Amino acid sequence: MKTHEEWVAACAIDTLMPEEVLRFDHSGRTYVIIRSPEGDYFAIDGHCSHEKVHLAGGIVDGGIIECPKHFGTFDYRTGESRALPACVDLRSYEVKLDGDTVFIKI
Repeated sequence: MKTHEEWVAACAIDTLMPEEVLRFDHSGRTYVIIRSPEGDYFAIDGHCSHEKVHLAGGIVDGGIIECPKHFGTFDYRTGESRALPACVDLRSYEVKLDGDTVFIKI
């Protein structure tokens, strides 16, 4: 069964500096949006897969976001778990820029 996906406006382009993370809540779910040093935007699930801690409080560096509670890490470009205790990948979401707005496909 295929779910309906839609583009949702998440934030303004100038909201995030490079390697900053923004929590975005929509329809009962939490996502994080991250801007890379190169100026690209990425979106992944907003909770760590280990204990469901919000990732928005985590440190972002070198393509990685670190959970602020137990320091599990994820590649924010793909959602892939990179360090224990996080061992389940997060879902990543397609991102597009339109005008001065960042949209994610959810």
